Amino acid sequence: MNLILFGPPGVGKGTQSELLDLRLGIKPISSGVIFRQEIEAETDLGRLAKRYIDQGRLVPDHVTIEMMAKRMRSPDLQRKGFALDGFPRTLPQAEKLDTMLDEMGVEITRVISFEVPDETLVKRLSGRMGCTRCGAIYHRDNKPPKRDWVCDVCNSELFVRSDDQPEAIRSRLQVFHDQTQPIIEYYERTRNVLHIDGRQDPEDVYHQVIGGLGS
Repeated sequence: MNLILFGPPGVGKGTQSELLDLRLGIKPISSGVIFRQEIEAETDLGRLAKRYIDQGRLVPDHVTIEMMAKRMRSPDLQRKGFALDGFPRTLPQAEKLDTMLDEMGVEITRVISFEVPDETLVKRLSGRMGCTRCGAIYHRDNKPPKRDWVCDVCNSELFVRSDDQPEAIRSRLQVFHDQTQPIIEYYERTRNVLHIDGRQDPEDVYHQVIGGLGS
């Protein structure tokens, strides 16, 4: 089963990816994680991507596509399936992804669009805190640490990302609407998109995902 999880920052794609992995063995593929892995491993693709990033330029679509393709060709994903999280981000990437999947003989089972009003997302994201050492994520309202600004896991200091400030979040959401929203229109023409209200409890969202996969 191969899925594309789609939606703006903070909508819950990562949470659903984790649940799909834990319960069904569907492996998440995050473009951000793959970029970091390739760069840290100093692969040819990683060095190429780092060159663009260090220059403050966007990594070209063909480099991003090849990184994703490398992961999707791995045997474990061929057996268990995958859930793309955070990719594709632009219409050209979506079109190139379709071409690549056709060449690989891989079918996308479902495109799932998680939808939440912008102001709800601003509240969600502006409450996030991350650990400076182990990367654990907390939330002021929904998942506060046991001690203020101290990680439960490793006792390191917590921080708020600069792009999780309210104005920065609104800017990120506008970029999503301007650049990424057209992908949904593309998939609406080519596939049956499952729309889910992401304001619900994560378990309720998960059950709607599972229920919609057979429709």
